[in-house]
Amino acid sequence: MEIVWQTPANPPERQDYIFRKGRRLVRPYYFEFISHVKNRWAGKTIVDFFAQEFKGRPFEYYVSAVQCGRIQVDGETVPVSYILEPSQKISHFLHRHEPPVMASDVTVLVEEPDVVTVCKPASVPIEGGMVQKQYIAKVVGVFPEKELLVDVSIYYNPREGRSTVKAGDSCCDPLSKGKTASTKFTRISSNGTHSIVLCEPVTGRTHQIRVHLQHTGHPIANDMLYLSEYVDNRSDVGMSADRAAGKSSISETDNTYVDDCEETCCKNFSIDPMCTHCPNLAPTGYEEHEVGLWLYCIRYSGPGWKYECPYPGWAFFS
Repeated sequence: MEIVWQTPANPPERQDYIFRKGRRLVRPYYFEFISHVKNRWAGKTIVDFFAQEFKGRPFEYYVSAVQCGRIQVDGETVPVSYILEPSQKISHFLHRHEPPVMASDVTVLVEEPDVVTVCKPASVPIEGGMVQKQYIAKVVGVFPEKELLVDVSIYYNPREGRSTVKAGDSCCDPLSKGKTASTKFTRISSNGTHSIVLCEPVTGRTHQIRVHLQHTGHPIANDMLYLSEYVDNRSDVGMSADRAAGKSSISETDNTYVDDCEETCCKNFSIDPMCTHCPNLAPTGYEEHEVGLWLYCIRYSGPGWKYECPYPGWAFFS
C-alpha cells in the first residue's frame, strides 16, 4: 500500500482541493494514526482491541485491516490473534476523508499590531478547549422564556454519524451512558413559529447543542438530522442519518447509496475498496445541509479578550 503523507512538511496543494456548491473539500488521502498500548489494553488481541475501543467500524473491517497490514504493531504486520503488550506502538493507516469547509471569504474583524481577528466560517474547525464560545440557533417553536440548563449525557454513534441523549442508569453498562454534557440556553426572540436562542455549551461533545435542543423539544429548524419527523428514518443499510434525510438514491448494481453529486466527485479521487467513507467525498455526517445549519458562533472569549461576530441574516425576523 502506497502511503501519501499529509503533514505540515507536505501540505495539500491547490489540485488537492475540490470545490462543490460553495464548499471546499480535500481529496481523501492516506494517513497514519498512532496510539500506544495502555495497560488496560494489554492482553487483548489486536482485533478485539480495535472492535471494542473503536466501534465506528465493523469487526470484519478490523480483521481485514490487520491481515493486509493497514493495522500494524511496532511497524510490523501481525496476525489477527496477536496479543498486545504495554507501550507498543499501534499504527492504523486510513483513507482519510476530511470534513468540508465553506469556500467563501473570511471577514477580518480587527487588525492589531500582533493579532488579526477574523470572523471564522462556521464550518472551519479550530479551538483547543481554551476559548469560551456562545452560539445562536434558530429553533422550532416558542422556546421557554426563562434560562434553561440541559444537563444530559450524550452518546455519539460514529457509524450513524449522530448523537443521542442518555439519561443515565446505574444498572446499565457505564460505557452505554455516553459522556456528561451540559448546555445553557436563553431565548433571545420569537415570532410565534420559530425562536432565536443563545446557546452556551459548558462541555464540548459531538453535536451537543443540536441534540440538547432536540431534547428540549425545540430542534434547530433546518437540522435534517435532529428534526423529530426525520428521526425514525435516520438510518438504513449503514447509511448515515444526514444522508437518509437527504433522500439519496440506491445504486442497483452494488446497493451503495450514491447521489448524482457524489458520482461526479468519485471521478476526482481514487476510491479505496476498504474505506468505510468511500465513495462519498466527505466523511459520515457531513452533507450539504450540514454546513448551512442555523447554528452560528457569535462570541469568542478568553483571558482578557472577547470578540463578537455579526449576526447572520436568518437570525432576524421580518
